Amino acid sequence: MAKNIWRVKPMSAFEADMKKNDLKRVLTKWGLTSLGIGAIIGGGIFTLTGIAAHNHAGPALAIAFAIAGVGCLFASLCYAEFASVLPVEGSAYAYSYGTMGEVFAWIIGWNLILEYMMGATTVAVAWSGYFEKLLHQCGIHPPMWLMNDPVTAAQKAHDAGIAAPGFAFNLPAFLITWVVTSILVKGIKEAAKTNNLIVILKLAVVLFVIFVGFFFIDTANYTPFVPKAEVIDGVSHYGWGFGGVLTAASIVFFAYIGFDAVSTQSGEAINPKKDVPFAIIASLIICTVLYIAVSLVLTGMVGFKDLDIKAPVASAFEGIGMPWATVLITIAAVAGLTSVMLVMMLGQTRVFLGMAKDGLLPFKIFGVVHKKFKTPYRSTLIVGLIISIVASLTPIDKVAEMCSMGTLLAFSMISVAVLILRIKQPDLPRPFRTPFLPVVSILGTLFNVGLMFFVKPETWVAFLIWTALGFLVYFAYSRRHSKVNQFNFEQSLGGHDAIVNVSENLTDDDK
Repeated sequence: MAKNIWRVKPMSAFEADMKKNDLKRVLTKWGLTSLGIGAIIGGGIFTLTGIAAHNHAGPALAIAFAIAGVGCLFASLCYAEFASVLPVEGSAYAYSYGTMGEVFAWIIGWNLILEYMMGATTVAVAWSGYFEKLLHQCGIHPPMWLMNDPVTAAQKAHDAGIAAPGFAFNLPAFLITWVVTSILVKGIKEAAKTNNLIVILKLAVVLFVIFVGFFFIDTANYTPFVPKAEVIDGVSHYGWGFGGVLTAASIVFFAYIGFDAVSTQSGEAINPKKDVPFAIIASLIICTVLYIAVSLVLTGMVGFKDLDIKAPVASAFEGIGMPWATVLITIAAVAGLTSVMLVMMLGQTRVFLGMAKDGLLPFKIFGVVHKKFKTPYRSTLIVGLIISIVASLTPIDKVAEMCSMGTLLAFSMISVAVLILRIKQPDLPRPFRTPFLPVVSILGTLFNVGLMFFVKPETWVAFLIWTALGFLVYFAYSRRHSKVNQFNFEQSLGGHDAIVNVSENLTDDDK
């Protein structure tokens, strides 16, 4: 078969992958929904509310969350249909491979690496910020150089009028990454149980923030609701356009990638064709409502310029003189951000697994499943190593915005791909059908592509460099090792049984 970068992986090959699944199918409908909530609630509420409100949207942060939520709703409906048709690990990568071709699938998969790794890194840094606040509340004050990356430590030293430390390393971010990594290596059942307990805790605290914080809202903090656009040190802030509400929406988009993570767990779902679509939509709706409510309460309690970027929720209650509530919120944030890291790293390794099964990444590194734990342990350890190093040496504002670009691209392409598949294979069984096609598909594409134009220029540059690096890897390795390239599933093989046998032989050889 010609080395065609536009080749599409046939549905029969996906069926072969589903039959040869080494992962444990233990996740129920509500278990999947809990994973989605576990990933969505955390980084958005406990971290990005501070960055987006303080630097861009002000009290209009609620509008930014609503805009991002609507864009995600269109994409989630498209994801849900794909999850019912192709219940395999790999998420948007797998869906693109079955509709738009290998090179598109590679771009998506490569940028999902950016999305999940940078997302987990952002959360690890945020976790460290809340953990440091918790230590301070307990009267423990560790040295600055042990709790911050070099850039942040230097900035804090400058603000305090002291000499910058010669060495700085964010030890808490490093350690929490390895705690999560060890849980993920042990197994999906243990990871799901840990996540469920944490989700119950942080949902309780989020509801506490909404209902208690409501009584401390000062409506004067809502004026002006959309701060007037201004340029500070050459950078645009506030207003509606670039640097304002729409830029905030592109940043908080990162908070919603939890429903994407749900689709990566199809290989471990008991009834993926029905339960994964349900969990995707349910987790998104629940969390969007909570995000809007929390953002309105926070910006009403405290002036948006007074919100702490690293720990905005805790700082809001600290500002109104409720230290006991601050301790409670900080504990919940520490636990809640742990579950976000857990689901993001879980999703990352499953995307790697899907790409390795297709030959686009080395199977011996990213595709081998542990015989006892039934987890892709090698890729989990590699992901943990990279995230722990980057999180311990990189400031949060430099990694937070990178996540949104990968997410926006994935959502845009899936919104297009679901329409392509509906046209190409209209008779394919679809337990869940995206309503109002092609309207939802078109709106989802326009919405997500539109938000990409409000991302900061430096983020675009980093994104394009990352994408260019991805093309180098693809043409140097992945194109030649693609299993769809090595075997023409549709034309050269005699039926479904032959496909299954070839898929199994390839996997055994790679091992």
